[in-house]
Amino acid sequence: MEKLLVEKSPRLTGKVRVSGAKNASLPILAASLLGTEDIILEDVPKLKDVEVMIEVLKALGSRVEEYEDGTILINSKDVNNYETNYELMNKMRASFLVMGPLLTRLGKAKNSLPGGCAIGTRPIDLHLKGFKSLGAKIEESVGDINSLESYIMASSDRLVGDKIYLDFPSVGATENIMMAAVMAEGETVIENAAMEPEIVDLSNFLRKLGGNIKGAGTSSITIRGVEKLGGARHQIIPDRIEAGTFMVAAAITGGDIVVDNVIPDHLKPIIAKLIETGCEVIVNDEDIRVIAGKKLNSIDIKTLPYPGFPTDMQAQFIALMTRCEGINVAIETVFENRFMHVGEFKKMGADISIDGRSAIINGNVPLHGTSVRATDLRSGAALILAGLTAEGVTEINDIYHIDRGYENVEDKFRSLGAKITRVDN
Repeated sequence: MEKLLVEKSPRLTGKVRVSGAKNASLPILAASLLGTEDIILEDVPKLKDVEVMIEVLKALGSRVEEYEDGTILINSKDVNNYETNYELMNKMRASFLVMGPLLTRLGKAKNSLPGGCAIGTRPIDLHLKGFKSLGAKIEESVGDINSLESYIMASSDRLVGDKIYLDFPSVGATENIMMAAVMAEGETVIENAAMEPEIVDLSNFLRKLGGNIKGAGTSSITIRGVEKLGGARHQIIPDRIEAGTFMVAAAITGGDIVVDNVIPDHLKPIIAKLIETGCEVIVNDEDIRVIAGKKLNSIDIKTLPYPGFPTDMQAQFIALMTRCEGINVAIETVFENRFMHVGEFKKMGADISIDGRSAIINGNVPLHGTSVRATDLRSGAALILAGLTAEGVTEINDIYHIDRGYENVEDKFRSLGAKITRVDN
């Protein structure tokens, strides 16, 4: 088992290029099951989650060729397997996204319950509600949630479009329903849809394949079903959460970093909060420069669905708040179990208390290196940030979580001057 050793580092400086977005790559890879011709995807990040999704595609009958430059060729012309592998599905929640494509392409899909980060219940009921509205019959097993007997089966001779209202703007449910509806008969309207940039990227990809989709990026998405989808070349959008992580790295270390390959409109809440701390943020067309202020002012954040402050940046900003003056508050409204990293920060000396869905951080308390563990993907990145400012050495365990979402994480940090090393236990 590998771990990361992070030492207190000088101010980080330089330029770092952001990889393609994990949360855009995964649904687009799943949607590749719908194409009947060659699909070429560019700027696909080399991540554990991406590896799992590629294995899922291969197990379902897709031909996949990977290239060193992050380009992937996929041909799903001969896909005929509607049942996903339990071991693969259990590794990653996003693997459930193959259910919509399989249902509309083959008329049935059988999946075990999805795995992933333990940051909350993240129920799949909205996915199933959408499938039922399109005419699918849903069969659920009664086995133990972690057993091979626990599965969900969706089937339909013909999916028919309908109006679907989501009780919550779930990203995964919006994506899965879009992919199921793209070849359904007639028109489907998703109301209270998620508006994340990754939804727009998926829509753009499906349209290149021949899909008829309007409204992605708004709360109402209209899909007119088509009979067949073909092939396309598509470049994955930059990862806004990786970009935000390096922007915070500049602030927390008193540094000066240019974050390259970004879409600034996707980062507005992060830019606004960094400016509140006293950082200077210079926005260009495809890069953002963050220059830390001489001191960091206290801030409050409240996570919300896009275009609000992203829940995937909450942990990184709590790390930053430990360096800010005064009292800082982080309110989590998206996931009910996303403060597990607080216990790890407290091991390092952080003064943080939890009150329901709020974390109160007494800032500018010295941190010290110790042994901690990444409780989930984003908490792992946050612990790296905290370790850069802590006295001594911070030993981060369970870093497989970090590798699920950050490509070449230690190399990128080292290129900016960070003291970070990957070692075997």
